[in-house]
Amino acid sequence: MDTNRIHIGIDIGSTCTKAVVMDKGGIAYKLIMPTGWSSVDTAQSVKQNIEANMGMMENASITATGYGRISVPYAGKTVTEITCHAKGACYLYNAADLSVIDIGGQDTKIITIERGAVTDFMMNDKCSAGTGRFLEVMANTLALRPDELCSLAQRGGGVSISSMCTVFAESEVISLIGRGETKENIAFGVVDSIVKKVASQCSRVRLMERVALTGGLCECEYIIKALSKELGKKVEADAYGRYAGAIGAAICGMGAR
Repeated sequence: MDTNRIHIGIDIGSTCTKAVVMDKGGIAYKLIMPTGWSSVDTAQSVKQNIEANMGMMENASITATGYGRISVPYAGKTVTEITCHAKGACYLYNAADLSVIDIGGQDTKIITIERGAVTDFMMNDKCSAGTGRFLEVMANTLALRPDELCSLAQRGGGVSISSMCTVFAESEVISLIGRGETKENIAFGVVDSIVKKVASQCSRVRLMERVALTGGLCECEYIIKALSKELGKKVEADAYGRYAGAIGAAICGMGAR
């Protein structure tokens, strides 16, 4: 494994793009930006940003992952999200045995890792329920930012969102607003719906003793708390959790010559 080179990991997700630059000292630089409508344009913006802040990239290993990984023409290799999120989580938590819950913009991945290798996983990629997109739609309906909705949810209760479809769930929220339900209670119902959906997915794979949350929602303390309660296991989160896929991509590049 070549740790003397600079290694760049680029994770082009459906809604957000993350990139990290790693050297022998660890993470030297990171960036995040909206993916936008063109993954190709976003990949070019990432290149320009890294070169402006870290210098030219000619001698770096560059690995792409995520929804738009094939749109990075300057990447030396591409690797699947499952592999990259697993490697990134193992790095962040300094662990070889753990389960990873990655709540992305359009899908949720549950990954079981044993001895540093993926032994089981499942992905919800047919419906946006239980994803960041679901939270964003519901927050917009309540004229809130996603982080504001999560904060309000802590003070609410007594409301459930029964629809698993985002469109029907949005109609439920509109009906609740029309009935005069408080934003706090509706926000509680939205977060409770996400947590129960994710927990249902987790029941389909074997969870390890340690459980880590990655993706954009790993920065929401209330979701971490609610998910821990629902699963009956402590769910851990890291400040770099959103970058797990990019970190894993960079680590995959460390084996490149």
